[in-house]
Amino acid sequence: MSGTATATVWDENDDTSGESRVDAFERAWNAWHRARLRATLSPLGIASLTATHWLTGEPQRLPGVPGEWWADIDSVVGQGNELDGLPVLRDGDEVGVVTGDTVRLSAGGEVAAGERRLRFFDRDGSLALRVIDPDAPVRLSTADIGYFAPDERWVVDGRFTPADPAATFSVTAIDGYVGEERLAGTVEFALGDEPVSLTVTGGPSGLRAVIADGTSGTESYRFRFLGMPAPGADGVVRVDFNRAYLPPCAFSDEYVCPLPPPNNRFATPVRAGETALVPVSADGSADDSGVPAAGA
Repeated sequence: MSGTATATVWDENDDTSGESRVDAFERAWNAWHRARLRATLSPLGIASLTATHWLTGEPQRLPGVPGEWWADIDSVVGQGNELDGLPVLRDGDEVGVVTGDTVRLSAGGEVAAGERRLRFFDRDGSLALRVIDPDAPVRLSTADIGYFAPDERWVVDGRFTPADPAATFSVTAIDGYVGEERLAGTVEFALGDEPVSLTVTGGPSGLRAVIADGTSGTESYRFRFLGMPAPGADGVVRVDFNRAYLPPCAFSDEYVCPLPPPNNRFATPVRAGETALVPVSADGSADDSGVPAAGA
């Protein structure tokens, strides 16, 4: 099986009429992979972030952005004749247009400036304006996300131990910022002979971890994200490393992803999940020549 695919890999066609049997596990993984490609490589997807402009209380011009922008308590404010009439969206839905020359954006808010989006961003009270651009170079030069071939042997059961509801832990972001995040608890299991105790966040809808393993930085990106379903009544959690995925900062340096906490760095090579971006080759197809261990 190839670990890469063509630029149309997210197409929904799952025609299995010519096959005697389709493995349900692999089929479900393929559907997940297509969803990941839509989330990352669609015109306004993760790979389209081109700028995160941190704002102060002083109005400032931002490169390629209409108007002047500044932070005001829990909102970002834009002002300029160029903004008049531009659509305003909240959580992706249009809710009106800029009337006059001033717009105020809060959580979930953005302005449509042609094909681009000017989006509100908040990190612990520090406010920014993000630029989402379908013509982002990384988006246009990426055909696929490389991966290790899905393998059920990389699905393990873990034991969840909840933390005190008030517990937090220190999180360092990729840009060096240090903050606090609520601790959901730990998930314990073994990878071969290595015991692992993952520090996890999340809640009733599911758990999340930031991990680095023996492939990180060589066969895969320097760290990855991993989602898990909520634990059962018996505390058992299904940990599927086939769905370990690249963090947003693998697609753009403008993201401020959290790094793995010490507990979530382990030596065992996890040859499962996503590995690296697959560039478009000269003929427009996916070029897997530089993708580490994809499909291995």
